[in-house]
Amino acid sequence: MPPKKKARGSRAHLSPQRLRRLVDAASRVRERAYAPYSKFRVGAAVGSPAGKVHAGANVENASYGLCLCAERAAVAAAVAAGERRLDSVAVVSSSEVPAPPCGMCLQTLLEFGGPDLTVILSSPSRCQRFALGELLPHAFGPRFL
Repeated sequence: MPPKKKARGSRAHLSPQRLRRLVDAASRVRERAYAPYSKFRVGAAVGSPAGKVHAGANVENASYGLCLCAERAAVAAAVAAGERRLDSVAVVSSSEVPAPPCGMCLQTLLEFGGPDLTVILSSPSRCQRFALGELLPHAFGPRFL
């Protein structure tokens, strides 16, 4: 399903094919999520400016504070592959309304993509597109250091 909301101020034009690759990768990895407690499986895929895609799924733990969100798992996979700059992320869940990344994930995405990073949120019934800065408008970043 194509995104309905266009990211404002996005520095990178993402083709429909590239967006579909991200959503497809996030959908596939979502099936591998480890969510025995919440049963809420999430998949995420991040994209680099070169078009590479790295995916991650949420990993829960009986000690809830140790859970790993899908978005941060995808960023970690990208970093492990040598990426240092990201331009997009797709997050896929089964909720009726597409689930946005938590604050910790938004902050992590900001570190590697900045406020113009394209965020695609997808659920079975709809897909939305944002710029990261729309979801985290008053972000803490390097300018404060």
